[in-house]
Amino acid sequence: MFKKVPKSWSDNAPTPKVLTEHAHLKDSFLYKLKVKLLGKPINRHDLNEQRLPKRNAFGILSSDCISSSAYGGEQILVALIPAFGLAAFTIFTPLVGLILIILLVITFSYRDVINTYTKSGGAYVVARENFGKVISQIAAVELIFGYIITVAIQTAAGVAAIVSAIPELSDNKVLLTLGIITVLTYINLRGVKEAGIIFVLPSYLFIFSMFIVFVFGIWRNLNSDLMPYPTDTPGLIALGEPQGLLSLAAILLVLKAFANGSASLTGLEAISDSVALFKEPEHNNARKTLMIMSAVLATLITGIAWLAYQVVAIPYESGTPTVISLVAQAALGDSVFGQSFYYFVQASTTFILFAGANTCFNAFPNMVNIVAADGFLPKQLTKRGHRLAFSNGIIFISGSAGLLVIASGASITALAAIYALAVFIGFTLTGLGMAKKTKNQGAKYYLHLTSGLISLLTVIILSSVKFAEGTWLVVIGTPIVAVIMLKFNDRYAQESKALLLSSKDSRATSITRHDVTVLVDRIDIATVGAVRYARSLNPRNLNAVHFVIDDLRAARLAKAWAENPAFDDISLQLIDCPDRRLANSVVDYATIVTASNNVELTLLLPRRAYSKFLGRLLHDQTAETIAGPISQLPKVVATIIPFDVQKIISGRILSIHNESKTNTAKNEQPIRAQSAFTKTDTVVKKSEPISHYAENMTPISSITWRMRAHVQGKVNSIKAAPSDSSPLVEVEIWDESGGVTLQFLGRREISGLEVGSEMRAEGMVGENNGQLVILNPSYEIVI
Repeated sequence: MFKKVPKSWSDNAPTPKVLTEHAHLKDSFLYKLKVKLLGKPINRHDLNEQRLPKRNAFGILSSDCISSSAYGGEQILVALIPAFGLAAFTIFTPLVGLILIILLVITFSYRDVINTYTKSGGAYVVARENFGKVISQIAAVELIFGYIITVAIQTAAGVAAIVSAIPELSDNKVLLTLGIITVLTYINLRGVKEAGIIFVLPSYLFIFSMFIVFVFGIWRNLNSDLMPYPTDTPGLIALGEPQGLLSLAAILLVLKAFANGSASLTGLEAISDSVALFKEPEHNNARKTLMIMSAVLATLITGIAWLAYQVVAIPYESGTPTVISLVAQAALGDSVFGQSFYYFVQASTTFILFAGANTCFNAFPNMVNIVAADGFLPKQLTKRGHRLAFSNGIIFISGSAGLLVIASGASITALAAIYALAVFIGFTLTGLGMAKKTKNQGAKYYLHLTSGLISLLTVIILSSVKFAEGTWLVVIGTPIVAVIMLKFNDRYAQESKALLLSSKDSRATSITRHDVTVLVDRIDIATVGAVRYARSLNPRNLNAVHFVIDDLRAARLAKAWAENPAFDDISLQLIDCPDRRLANSVVDYATIVTASNNVELTLLLPRRAYSKFLGRLLHDQTAETIAGPISQLPKVVATIIPFDVQKIISGRILSIHNESKTNTAKNEQPIRAQSAFTKTDTVVKKSEPISHYAENMTPISSITWRMRAHVQGKVNSIKAAPSDSSPLVEVEIWDESGGVTLQFLGRREISGLEVGSEMRAEGMVGENNGQLVILNPSYEIVI
């Protein structure tokens, strides 16, 4: 007599249940620490919420460019005064005017870049599209150099502003700079939006404070109260002797001053590199932000230069107090308000310089993500981290900038020329690339050609007159790094080609004769586990093989195998390995077994995992040694079956916890439900009308077998039936109370439905394998 097994649809059968939260591995200490430091992980479906509106984007992305006005003009004077003395201020004005003209040309060029490349239009993308992969890597290298130096120079300049107000801190300049970089790294690892909120205000405060300084300066000048500084103050840069401008030496010194001042234009490319961070329509918002940013920068450069000229602001040898500090103090005067507001100016200058460095933590990871996605940098740079930021890119730029600060002693002068050269190479490639793209478009062509040629001339000047002062790093380093990136790309291309699926490989998946062999080194619980797994594969032939290196040991192994009831159905084959080269013997065995065209072999290799240090010291890595060459054979798969010996020794077992219970206890929702079950009437797509049988939403945990239900939840998974079986789509949705599977018979796909979408469904509740399902429901996809 056979005992009748109850069917799920018959009376007295077990009641099917809704899906409930899965058990998860217990969080490690490091993960708990990460959550403590950075906050809860952000749901990937909330990525759009990390985008920036124009007002925030201006504060975040323009701070790099605007803050360069704080030291660009000063660097011109640093080069001119030792050569021309006070006559330097006569040359200073036309050089500032030239820089403003270049700013105008490059701004309109980049405005068209953003119009043309509406998702991301930096130098790398323009060079890639118009010059190919070799030139595009030069652009990528310059952007990488530029962003790293930006973090170093902006934080160093911000610390210089602090030291200008508090001279007692001058001995700790490098440590303070490294500390600021560490803080910026931490803030950005918490997410783009969080970093943005913190650094929106400094840009507006700096602009406001400098406009107040300009108003006071103009008012005091009109009242003949704007007094120049004495030129014999101790600590000032030594005054040179006035000389004519016609000698070659004088021309080179003027070019050097221009090269220094070109640092005022750094940061212009940050917006075009970060178009993807803007809210939609991205390119329109980015273009408007760029134009406002350039207008503000031009005003600041003009105002600071005019005040510096009026008060004869000679820079100090030590770099502090800074020129912007001197002009602010002179313009504001000695009144109580003036002295108080001076410290406000210094604070706003400090914070916008730090915000300028923070810009790179937004733009750089997005830029290297594009380069890495093209295969020229490690793929790890394309991965979003705990808070949806590109964490690896953030850590990379932080570490590199820190090393640069240490190497330069946090000197702005030492970094400015390298900075400007890297940026202007990017300007050159962008301008010439766009000129090539718009060669038949008249005015646009001449605009981009002018931008590219002006930038190219600046590159030549920077490379020659500042070579010994640091630009050699860019001149020599660029081709070296570009070659390395091209090598990365070649390697990725080789790997992709090796893994390319051919029609022959596709046909190989239909092989019907599948054999499994377990490689046996000893009889223990790991071997038993491997045999148990082998049986679950339902092979045509299941074999066990031991390669004989020691005859006595092999004999003992064969005897123990024969006496063990766990292996009654499997014979142990002994194969001679006279030269003790196990990998060769295994390859020979696999080749013989798969000699027939319709046979596929799976080799199972039990691997005992020991402690990380002593395990490597006391045990060999035989499984990995064998698996490597085996994986190169066609129709052979080597599978390592891990068994953790160290866990048994330590007495620890795999710890799991029920996430839903844990979160309930803490009054938190699991990550999957962060975007939580929300009723909404905004319908994007309505495929079929909702039935009149159920007017109100039912929590999924409350739906009943054999009754109609009307539910809403987030789509957690979508599964379509194989192409050679009957059409079926299964959609798993969850609300905060549980989950249920929706079964759509006779369909291969549901148009417009994606994992993470919100979905409403109404239909009859059935059962499948002990779980409740809703069969062929009518549905809506909602926002």
